[in-house]
Parts: sequence; structure tokens; C-alpha cells
Amino acid sequence: MKAAVVFLAVFLMVVCVTGVLRAQEVKEPPKAAVTEPPTTTAPGAPASPEQKAEAAKPPAEEPVTGTASVSFLNQYMFRGYQLGKDSLIIQPSLTASYKGFTASFWGNIDSHEKATQNFNPDDPGHQSFNETDLTLSYTYTLGKFSLTGGYIYYGLRYANETQEFFGSISHDSFLKPTLSIYRDISAYPGWYLNLSIGHSFKIYQEVTLDLGASAGYEIGTGNFWDTYQPGTGTYTGSKYSALHDGMVKAGLTIPVSKKVVIQPMLAYWFPLSNDAEKRTAGNSYNPNGYLKCLWQGGVTVAYNF
Repeated sequence: MKAAVVFLAVFLMVVCVTGVLRAQEVKEPPKAAVTEPPTTTAPGAPASPEQKAEAAKPPAEEPVTGTASVSFLNQYMFRGYQLGKDSLIIQPSLTASYKGFTASFWGNIDSHEKATQNFNPDDPGHQSFNETDLTLSYTYTLGKFSLTGGYIYYGLRYANETQEFFGSISHDSFLKPTLSIYRDISAYPGWYLNLSIGHSFKIYQEVTLDLGASAGYEIGTGNFWDTYQPGTGTYTGSKYSALHDGMVKAGLTIPVSKKVVIQPMLAYWFPLSNDAEKRTAGNSYNPNGYLKCLWQGGVTVAYNF
């Protein structure tokens, strides 16, 4: 209930900010009047039935847009953490947007769960639909800047379910830089900051080469994030806070039709600091497990509507 109240407050704040920005746009000085071209109807003559019908038409309604997709990967990576390996990972998703508001569903199916340094399977050695994420967000565009705020619910079978609020700002330029900030308000209190860039190059007709990179910083604030102390042999140290994960990727977008694309992808993940990969006597400094250098590859099939 508390999370729902906070979520409602965030959206009300977004609506208020949007109203202020819209009001500022209205205050801009009016543009010079544009002279309309002469009509074929004589002054004072009654409008034709066609003209009346055209005038009576309601304004065009903004359509709902979205994407349905499914990804097939060799492993599940999340913020540098390896949450599955040596199996087929299937990730279906559905996103719908209307007038700046977006709702999305995302899932993770592990065909043969195996433990990693970051992952304890809920059903080892078997297939598991082990994660369902639901996201609600609102995006406001101001010139070349896009501002987004939203809420994510993480339904996890291999760990405690949790919730996050997030905000991001991006700029529509060559590298499309985006800064995103996430705040966990439930099971794993803390902050995660991510800076990403990317660009797509057309290489043949409508086929593009898609390049990207990102860097993340993790700041734990809850008791979950107590770090490992060799002196006590337990997780009783200060909260984990470190330059965390890096990622570079390359892929292709191959249109199959006007609405269907295929996107093969290869990514390389790596720790960005000693603390992110630190281990002492086989124990990870980070209570959520240490990071490794890992390759992730796969293909996504997407339908845009």
C-alpha cells in the first residue's frame, strides 16, 4: 500500500511538471499570421457538403503504439550480475505507449537453471519461468531532451520480490547519451546509476549496425548490502558502494517487413573496479556476488505496432 501511494505521488508530480512546461510553451510569443491561399468558394457563398463534412471530422486520435518481442540468449545478465548460464534463456516482452505513458511486461525463462556466483536457482536443473517485471512510466519531450520517470515491480522466484522507482534524461544527439537513476524501495534498498551511449549506422538498405556501451555505479544503503569482512568471516562490513559494471555491445537490426525486425546481438560485460570483482578466501566482497568478464549473445525477434 505504501508503494502504491508513493507511486501515485510520483505520477502526480510528473503531471504537475508537465502542466507547468505546457503553460510556459503557451506563453511564447505568437508567430506571425500566415496568409491562407484563396479558396474557390466565393465570399458569402454557403459551404459545400464536402467542406461541411471535412469541418465536422473530429481531430485524429493519437494511436496506441508498442512492441511485442522475444529474445533468445545464452545467459541472463543484469547490471553485470550473471543470473543464468549454460542454457537457453528466453525473454518475452510486451510494451504499449499512449500519449507519453508506457506500460510494459518482461519475463525470463531459464530452460535449465544452474547456480552462478550471483544466482541461486529456484528449481536447479529444470526449466523455470523465474522472473516477471512490470513497468509503468511517463516520458516528456522538451526539444532534443527526453525526461522519463517510472516504477518497476520485480516478481522473482529465485530471490525476494522488490520494487524500484527510476528517472532518466536522454539527449537526441549522435551518441544519444542517457543517464538513468534507479532507487530500490523494498527488498534491496539502494541506488543504481547508469550512463549509456549508442548509435546505429545504416550499412545496407534498411539494415543497421547498432553499437552501444554503458557504465553502472551501485550504492547499497540497506542491511542487505553489508560487505564481507575477513576478520569476522561474515558480512558485517560497510555497505557496498562501487563503480560497478561495464558493457559494450554490437548488433544488427534487419527488417523482415514493415513491422517485423530481427536483431542479433553480442555483448561483453566486465567489472569496473576492484571492489566489484573482489573475493577473499573464496567469499565475494559484494553480498550479491562478485562480477566476472562475460560474453552474452543472442537474437531478438520484434513486432512493432
